[in-house]
Amino acid sequence: MHTKKKYLSLMLAAAMLCSLFSFTTSSSAATPMQSYVSAMQPGWNLGNTLDATGADETSWGNPVVTQAFIQQIAAQGFKSIRIPVTWIQHTGSAPSYTVDPAWMSRVQQIVDWSLQAGLYVMINLHHDSWQWVNTMPTNHDAVLAQYKAVWTQIANRFKDHSSKLMFESINEPYFDGVDAATQMSLLDELNTVFHQVVRGTGGGNATRPLVLPTLYCNAEQIRVDSLNSTVTKLNDPNLITTIHYYGLWHFSVNIAGYTKFDQRSIDDIVTQIDGVYNTFVSKGIPVIIGEYGLLGWDSGEGVPQHGEMLKFIEYFTQYAQSKGVTHMLWDNGSRFNRMTNQWRDPDLYNVIMQSLTGRSSTADTDLIFLKSGSAVQDAVLGLNLNGNSFVSLKDGSNTLVSGTDYTLSGSVLTVKASALAKYASGSFGEKTVLTANFNSGPAWKIQVRYSNTPVQSKASGTTGGGLVIPTSFNGDQLATMEAVYASGGNAGPNNWTSYKEFNYTFTPDYANNTITIKPKFFAETTGGTINLTFHFWSGQIVKYQMAVKGGRVTGLPQ
Repeated sequence: MHTKKKYLSLMLAAAMLCSLFSFTTSSSAATPMQSYVSAMQPGWNLGNTLDATGADETSWGNPVVTQAFIQQIAAQGFKSIRIPVTWIQHTGSAPSYTVDPAWMSRVQQIVDWSLQAGLYVMINLHHDSWQWVNTMPTNHDAVLAQYKAVWTQIANRFKDHSSKLMFESINEPYFDGVDAATQMSLLDELNTVFHQVVRGTGGGNATRPLVLPTLYCNAEQIRVDSLNSTVTKLNDPNLITTIHYYGLWHFSVNIAGYTKFDQRSIDDIVTQIDGVYNTFVSKGIPVIIGEYGLLGWDSGEGVPQHGEMLKFIEYFTQYAQSKGVTHMLWDNGSRFNRMTNQWRDPDLYNVIMQSLTGRSSTADTDLIFLKSGSAVQDAVLGLNLNGNSFVSLKDGSNTLVSGTDYTLSGSVLTVKASALAKYASGSFGEKTVLTANFNSGPAWKIQVRYSNTPVQSKASGTTGGGLVIPTSFNGDQLATMEAVYASGGNAGPNNWTSYKEFNYTFTPDYANNTITIKPKFFAETTGGTINLTFHFWSGQIVKYQMAVKGGRVTGLPQ
């Protein structure tokens, strides 16, 4: 049996050679599975669809998946698709745990469309992880019985499918009420059972690539080491490991003053990817980052700020690529518009695609503010060329003149006051977008905004309903907010920092000229007088004071 597995593994490798991805890392071991995973780069997630916990795939707001849509994903340049699937609401009772045949057929239909489009395909047990698998510590035998039954049915249904289809044992696994060591032991058991069940169904499943996650799909080294022990024990050349990555938490949700993509966020990326590279990739065991993005994406506008987000995506994708780690973008419908087949943020897409062959150039910021009532000054931006060369600076379709409209000294771009002065009048807000163009990769877009100091007015509200502060933004944009008690100490959730979480506790509404302090903020305050400090991207600071008493909130500008 062991010899047969080795032979089939070599056959699988040969089948993959014609489609290998062109970028390789000189330091990663080119095993058949590493070649397989490299050919999957880049990947995309069909999120909030078959994984939705409602009655069908549209219950979380996305449209029905069509074959034409899957073809669109392939046409965008993605080489692989992860199809998260939640099974529990389509599974019968014990002891057979029969999966609804119509649901199984629908899963197969989308898998088949994806394979026909030339994509590598991953399917899994998704939100089952927190709906029932997490009860394994107190419901051990029943959970294992159901887990085995569901995977046996999936494996048998797809046993004759192409080897470009892979199975992922479970999404973001965790187990209730037990310590980390016990959780990792249970995950080892679950991954081992998964391996036994799938391999035991024979056919193509004898060598089908199988994807095993760490606890929570987190890259903490102790969890990576635990998964490595499982992989070593299973001694199967067709195993792939997986983690997820949503950035340094503070930056990802904009809390504690982490408004910028800085060295701390870079260090976190390097630590996470180097950890899985050293443990797995360098030894010929491939890694897929099955989901990546930023937690703040789904919380609302401004988290993280657009240019800072692009710098994160640029660094993360190229660094993963350089270490032979395949990345799969998490998309719940908010990245690629499934109705129009257009990217909601083309800059994001362009940065991801550039990472496959090189790096994108960025800058310290993508904002230039011209303040009303002040003389227009030269705007100085540090460029992060990332190996590229600056070519031109444009204002719309107009190419600006070097030496007259701007200068470039090394990597320092200075936009002359004379080129900006015409925008320092009229209505506040975005006046134009400059584009810094390079010999490779997408342009870096720079908003030129005419602004004045934001002005706030008095307001009243309740702790249960929140406080809506009238705010004339005057062309500025909110970066973060601090909250401290007048008597001393930080106010609101996460009181280890004065800087509150953007959109969780406060949120701006630029269209309606308001900033709302949310009930979640007041739920973790003790009342009294609270001083707020609003920090804006122009550098302006505005202070506001709230008085909280008996469920009532009143506010006044300071």
